[in-house]
Amino acid sequence: MKITRIAAVPIKLPVQVDIAGTGSVEQSIRACLVRVETSTGLCGHGLTSITDEQVIATAVNEVAGPALVGQDALNHEALWDLLYWRMCPRGQTGYGMHAVAALDVALWDIKGKALGQPVWRLLGGARARVPVYATFGFDFLDRETLAQAAKTLSDEGYRHLKMVVGHQALQRRDRGGPSLDEVIAEDERRVRAVRDAVGDSADLYIDANCSLDAFHAERLATRLSDCRIAFFEEPVTQNDIPAMARLRQRCGIAVAAGQNEGLAFRFRDMLLREAVDFLQPNVVIGGGYTQCLRIAGLASAFNVPITNGGAFPLHNMHLHAGLANGGKVEWHLPTVALMRRLFDGFPEPAGGWLALPEAPGLGFEPSSETQALLGG
Repeated sequence: MKITRIAAVPIKLPVQVDIAGTGSVEQSIRACLVRVETSTGLCGHGLTSITDEQVIATAVNEVAGPALVGQDALNHEALWDLLYWRMCPRGQTGYGMHAVAALDVALWDIKGKALGQPVWRLLGGARARVPVYATFGFDFLDRETLAQAAKTLSDEGYRHLKMVVGHQALQRRDRGGPSLDEVIAEDERRVRAVRDAVGDSADLYIDANCSLDAFHAERLATRLSDCRIAFFEEPVTQNDIPAMARLRQRCGIAVAAGQNEGLAFRFRDMLLREAVDFLQPNVVIGGGYTQCLRIAGLASAFNVPITNGGAFPLHNMHLHAGLANGGKVEWHLPTVALMRRLFDGFPEPAGGWLALPEAPGLGFEPSSETQALLGG
């Protein structure tokens, strides 16, 4: 089964995000879509995000894609290695791995279709459903709306809720925005409002998106010590490994990181330095299923669980259902709104769980609108 054509398209689409019944908010979400075609007529689809979609589309169309044309689509290890040396020959962990991730996901979609099995079963078939956590607590919501949304989600059966803190504080510090001290003071108020709204009915997670320095991340964790935070995701800039290790040791808070890391050695170093309680490989960012399987193996050897960060639950659900040490997937409301525009036939959570599809490959297909974008 030879690869005959590859196409990547950058997108930036407006979506209407329903924040748990509190009203609809319009957001623009960016991603890069990839389509891989084969000599048998089978096609696979992948994507990547949290990056510059124009750069990735160019990298796939002009560099990575041409390198795969004529290759056997089922040889995912050989193709991943070929792409690594083409895109990241000196261990770069940036744009190159995003391109590899999108292509690798598409190749596993093809493999599942060729073998008549869903990807999660090819990865190991550990379970047929996965728990979800809902990411709802964004910086554009006020405290009252946050509390109302959290209560609604809890009443709908979501027992794991995540909200954003930090709010790009480091990026904005020279742009006339609030100081880091002001940001974390407001974060404390926002988190307490949500905890008060849901009581003990839900676990609560916070995510700084690498937007705090080590001092302010520790100060926020200390202030929230009585709020029963289930984990603090990407608490410090650059996923600074020694800083995350100190945060765990000093504050006794669970730390999660890894969603934006490109190569396995970064996960190895987090484990060796005891910097994390949860590893977060993301298949649409960190080199696809092929590399995330290796990262999950590292985590298993250290008895550290994996969980989804960085959203895109429809792709990551296969990893977490496939592997024995799989965890929760992130039902990230804006990203899910984008998925509803791009794809047809995917599952929706019920009672805080997501049932995996039995259809071969990823189990869902691009919508007619998406097919038109990809020229299919």
